[in-house]
Amino acid sequence: MFVRVKRAGGHGYLQIVENHREAGRSVQRVVASLGRLDRLQADGQVGALLRSLARFADHVRIVEDHRAGRLEARAARQLGPDLVFGRLWRELGLPQILERLLQDHRFGFPVERAVYLSVLHRLFAPGSDRAADRWRRDVTIPGADGLALHQLYRAMRWLGEHREAIEERLFTRHRDVLTEVTLAFFDTTTLTFEGRGGQSLGRRGHNKDGHPELPQMVVGAVLTGEGRPVACEMWPGNTADVTVLQPVVERVRQRFGLQRVCWVADRGMVSAATLRVLEERGLGYIVGMRMRGCREVAEEVLSRAGRYREVAENLRVKEVWVEDRRYVICHNPEEAAKDAADREAILCGLEEALGQGGKALVGNRGYRRFLRVERGALAIDREKVEADARLDGKFVLRTNTRLPAEEVALQYKRLLLVERFFREMKGELRTRPIYHHWDDTIRGHVFVSFLALVLRDELRRRLEAKGLQVGWAEVKQDLEALQEVEVRDGESWYLLRTALQGVAGKVLQAVGVAPPPSVRPLPVVPSQAPGTAVP
Repeated sequence: MFVRVKRAGGHGYLQIVENHREAGRSVQRVVASLGRLDRLQADGQVGALLRSLARFADHVRIVEDHRAGRLEARAARQLGPDLVFGRLWRELGLPQILERLLQDHRFGFPVERAVYLSVLHRLFAPGSDRAADRWRRDVTIPGADGLALHQLYRAMRWLGEHREAIEERLFTRHRDVLTEVTLAFFDTTTLTFEGRGGQSLGRRGHNKDGHPELPQMVVGAVLTGEGRPVACEMWPGNTADVTVLQPVVERVRQRFGLQRVCWVADRGMVSAATLRVLEERGLGYIVGMRMRGCREVAEEVLSRAGRYREVAENLRVKEVWVEDRRYVICHNPEEAAKDAADREAILCGLEEALGQGGKALVGNRGYRRFLRVERGALAIDREKVEADARLDGKFVLRTNTRLPAEEVALQYKRLLLVERFFREMKGELRTRPIYHHWDDTIRGHVFVSFLALVLRDELRRRLEAKGLQVGWAEVKQDLEALQEVEVRDGESWYLLRTALQGVAGKVLQAVGVAPPPSVRPLPVVPSQAPGTAVP
């Protein structure tokens, strides 16, 4: 590519031209016509153009010299995490919410930055606060460079003390989006501790991950019908699920003003007292029922005749009324086949074990439910087998809503939103095990994961609005690959941005962020230690 002067009509015109090959021969193509040369010279535009081009030439040279290893390189920092989630953090109003709550506190360090650092660390490199303190060295997080480890601990404790106020203000700030909250999903899980588990939270109880030997806490989550996280509740580890739904309903009514909400909850949350309170408050509900533990369900609901209606792929329903109580029986044919196969495998193993005559079979939960004692010996109880077969692929719901039966079933199945929330909290964000020793610090630790999932949910929605279905692993990898490297050219320092990889460009576009220039000057304080950048 080069510049030429084209003569026409007694004047010279400045053009940018490039050579390319067509049909095996070299031809010239005009890329741009800049105008009459005499007018450009008179206005000083030629000099301005040359200076502008020279600047880009310097940038290209710096990039090439860095690639060739001819420049001194200093720190390299990940740029992508803050570009995306820093924007979402600000647009959700979290800096203002935290700063307002901090007005009467004098910590001597930026608590909001410490919380943001912890949330970003939980998203990209989950681990302890000590690991977060090391991780920030390699990530661009404006305002977080001077933070010390003990300040992260203090920020975590403050966060645990103020989490409810943060939830309420976050909800109020975005109430225009959440005005029509008609459904609330609620479920619980358990998180284990390494150590005692605080002053009151760490207790042994029914562990949902198969570790009854460890102290744990119970965590509950409330999500809207659209899957937006609203609140994160926490109890000691020996709290029974059946006791928590009623107080959560009352607290949500008081804290968020959600008076006319239909609650969707699993069968572990249900008790007669809870349903009575929901009825008295005029609240709708869709709850799972225990098919073996509830006499009315086992003896009346499941025994009623009637035809199922297919309402979705692999889902059939039929409605049953017992006096003024409405039930919906749901049947999943694929799950029924799986239940039958699992039972057959158990029975085959049981028959083989009985042939060897072992009373230890009683201690096996899978075997025990099909056994009976006959003339002093163990035998398979065929009536229990038949009763179990009648439940294959079924689950029973109770509701006081006027929703069609198929809608009741489909909304209950959307409890998977809460299960996904817990799966991400435990798996990808590695919230467990917990090492903190104070209850408020523990609550802050768990709440960091809650805020991280609020940010992820917001990103997921923006990507879907752009028609993008992108997995978190892909987003995380490509944002981490977006970095800035500090290099020295003579007496000047520059920041060099790496190229956008994979879906990084689409993610930035979805949140409305433009990547910084590929090369930009970096002011440097002479006494500054290597590896730290001046913003």
